[in-house]
Amino acid sequence: MSETEFTLPDVGEGLTEAEIVQWKVAPGDAVELNQVLVEIETAKSLVELPSPFTGTVGRILVDEGTTVDVGTAIVTIEGGSDAAPAAASDDAASIAADTQATIDAEESGEGSVLVGYGTGAGASSRRKKKGKPQRAPRPPASVPAAAATPIIAKPPIRKLAKDLGVDLSAVEGTGLAGEITRDDVVRHASQASVFRNIETPAWSEDREERIPVKGVRKQIAQSMVRSKFTAPHVSVFVDVDATRTMEFVKRLKASPDFAGVKVSPLLIMAKAMIWAVRRNPSVNATWTDEEIIIHHYVNLGIAAATPRGLLVPNIKEAQSMSLLELATALEQLTLTARDGKTQPADMANGTITVTNIGVFGMDTGTPILNPGEVGIVAMGTIKQKPWVVDGEVRPRFVTTIGGSFDHRVVDGDVVSRFVADVASIIEEPALLLD
Repeated sequence: MSETEFTLPDVGEGLTEAEIVQWKVAPGDAVELNQVLVEIETAKSLVELPSPFTGTVGRILVDEGTTVDVGTAIVTIEGGSDAAPAAASDDAASIAADTQATIDAEESGEGSVLVGYGTGAGASSRRKKKGKPQRAPRPPASVPAAAATPIIAKPPIRKLAKDLGVDLSAVEGTGLAGEITRDDVVRHASQASVFRNIETPAWSEDREERIPVKGVRKQIAQSMVRSKFTAPHVSVFVDVDATRTMEFVKRLKASPDFAGVKVSPLLIMAKAMIWAVRRNPSVNATWTDEEIIIHHYVNLGIAAATPRGLLVPNIKEAQSMSLLELATALEQLTLTARDGKTQPADMANGTITVTNIGVFGMDTGTPILNPGEVGIVAMGTIKQKPWVVDGEVRPRFVTTIGGSFDHRVVDGDVVSRFVADVASIIEEPALLLD
């Protein structure tokens, strides 16, 4: 019986190495075409490699936790003449395409982070399995069953809660008769994610902890240093009355057209970015030393905090999307990132980025440019503050919009006009109808 070696492929973007995270098969296992063999971590993403052969697993050549170069043999498949390769093991495009086909995004809460801040150096690069939600405790035998607070939630909402690891007994329903809605579950999951470090972890007996700088964390560090010390950043900030945006979001949530789709102020912010780019195209560009490339399309990057660190996937051709299409794409992008399934191609060729630091309760911050882009805009928390309207102080929903730009490409007047245009949409979303 013949034995064929499966070598580590370049899954895209010219990557040179990857870490073996978890083997999905063992010696002696029968494998089929496109069955996942191993999970690897590259400098940009967590990737599942499908088998290009049919046969039986022979030898595992690389242990979990080991980093190897592209082209290194990692496993052998026994099958003799019966082996049926779907693609050569060094065919990056085929592997990447097969990998993408295996992705099943799960429901998740929204969460973005300021480019350059990340989620902490101590974050594990491994995906953690979601814990099952705890069931509500049964009432004591002496208490009538009717005395227990009933959980009113439809089957899809219960499934969503299970997927997100949310205990429905801890969620306050805002629907009719206290019914738990989709927004209630997502909000609870988002809050749990934001405040995941609310309990102070105990120190170990070791005086120090040493974490190897590799994978995504290494890539983040290199990209941020390159961006910060290559592109001369200029930043501007403006406070905005976002009351009408909050009202618009509320109406969208009640619209049958947006049923089952996540709607948040970030959606309006994304649309505002696209609208403002059309009016100020030079912020949607790339600097190459020899020339400035102005893009007449928008691949909108969304900075996302994930269990593996900061990722910036982008929505391709966002300028051509309706508000509903943009909402759907934004939700899918977020779910995929939070599930650790973002692929290198999803993060390539971005043209401009938006980051939502408001989800962490931050009012503002100075974002660092995503390498290769000229602009990034940060949206702070939206909360009620005293605001002067027609000469009177009234409570209004206020946010701060901040942006950083590459001063080699755009000057202060362009930067100011662009951020002012974004702010004008947040202040009056009806301008999007123009």
